[in-house]
Amino acid sequence: EALRDMAIRYNINIIGGSHPTLMPNGRVENIAYVFLRDGAVHEQPKIHPTPNEAYWWNIEGGNSLNAIDTDCGPIGVLICYDSEFPELTRHLADQGAQILFVPFCTDERQSYLRVRYCCQARAVENQFYVVMSGNVGNLPGVANMDIQYAQSCILTPCDFPFARDGIAADTTPNVEMVAFADLRPETLRMARNGGTVQNLRDRRHDLYSVQWRGK
Repeated sequence: EALRDMAIRYNINIIGGSHPTLMPNGRVENIAYVFLRDGAVHEQPKIHPTPNEAYWWNIEGGNSLNAIDTDCGPIGVLICYDSEFPELTRHLADQGAQILFVPFCTDERQSYLRVRYCCQARAVENQFYVVMSGNVGNLPGVANMDIQYAQSCILTPCDFPFARDGIAADTTPNVEMVAFADLRPETLRMARNGGTVQNLRDRRHDLYSVQWRGK
């Protein structure tokens, strides 16, 4: 309720991170919450729990993945490990998502780089923006959350209309900071229709496709 009230009061849209949530059927899922400035609240479950999540918190994977309509255009949310599965991101792109938000929690640099490299690949494959936001600092009294490593950033496709190196904004590793960038949907449309490469347009639908069997 506090984040919902904040979104309304300050006239902003908030992707509020994720946390273990007890579902009505007794399952525990890792849910990300999105609070829009009009008061709407959306939920996105994590599809692929990590082995540590399953071991420490008995988290099970959700089965729904939908783009969220906002006043800034359709967006998608994938929690951490889910960004390492390209099928999920393509499912969101097929629904019209223009920005992918990836709240994440990684404990050391190798784990972080898996998410970072995959997010950059997702931006290239789907010709959309990817915003990564992770935890920094330590929580020594919380199981499986005692050590954090993050470097939040805003990523773009790698083409001439976008930021150099496909990085619109970056932060200092393991330092609490705010990253911001001006992300324009019309630049995505220009790249998708006439960029150096057009990944979405050039797909071979006669050979392969992503079929979603969840909700």
